[in-house]
Amino acid sequence: MHGRVETPFPIGSQERPDGPNADAVERAVRAALDEDCAADDVTTRWSIDPDARGRAELVAKAEGIIAGLEVARATFQIGDPGVRMLAHLRDGTRVRPGDVIAEVSGSLRSLLTMERTALNFLQRLSGIATLTARYCQAVAGTQAKIYDTRKTAPGLRALDKYAVLVGGGHNHRMHLGAMVLLKENHIAAAGGVEAAVRRVRANMRKENRELKIDVEVETLDQFRTALGLRVDWIMLDNMDPDDIDRATREAARDEGWKPTIEASGNVTIDTARRIAAAGVDVISVGGLTHSAPALDLSLLVR
Repeated sequence: MHGRVETPFPIGSQERPDGPNADAVERAVRAALDEDCAADDVTTRWSIDPDARGRAELVAKAEGIIAGLEVARATFQIGDPGVRMLAHLRDGTRVRPGDVIAEVSGSLRSLLTMERTALNFLQRLSGIATLTARYCQAVAGTQAKIYDTRKTAPGLRALDKYAVLVGGGHNHRMHLGAMVLLKENHIAAAGGVEAAVRRVRANMRKENRELKIDVEVETLDQFRTALGLRVDWIMLDNMDPDDIDRATREAARDEGWKPTIEASGNVTIDTARRIAAAGVDVISVGGLTHSAPALDLSLLVR
């Protein structure tokens, strides 16, 4: 192995996830291979002997956190069950340029055909894990936890959110049925915060369901209304740090109810710590999954 590999990156109080959901991985991999017309790789088929066998190494070209090794393995094995992948590391490990992450062996045709798809998954998920780790480091020592959002690549939500866990973050709701989240447009359409919450609670009782309610607020007046309604979460959307300070202090003074206080909207690495210092419980960052740069990796035939 080239270079120096550290022990797996710590992911705080969360247990390390065992791996992404197997059904989600298979669906994503099959869709990606179909999209790439892997069965009709004319370049490889016409240039490589069908009996040629060999091995290749997955090599890091940048520093970051690895995530998605099982997705890469599934890509090769769904494409060709005869291909074998030996991972030298596990998800959550920090790598530097030159570190060998895994070896893949089998039909050279298969290795070359599946190369780009496997790298696409591994680079994307590792990029998400790497960016998440940076945000977690930015708020270390505060009570704030970094959460993702539903701003994921269509069809890849389970994988994207798994990568957030690997980077030390937490998952917000997985889908629309997991939690009530009254956002700006819901509140406007329903006629205000109070009207929206009351209608949700009435319909929740009708359907005999019990879900947490998160209300997005943009002003301190809306915040006070939500606090008085005893909702479970209150999301402070695009509030300036001074208003976040005021909101958290007011919530702390209310001895009868302590909702989870979430800050969201235009959070950056540079502003995350100031927001965390205001006393919020959660900082949700859409950029973890919609804007994470891919981690630079290569597959090199040896």
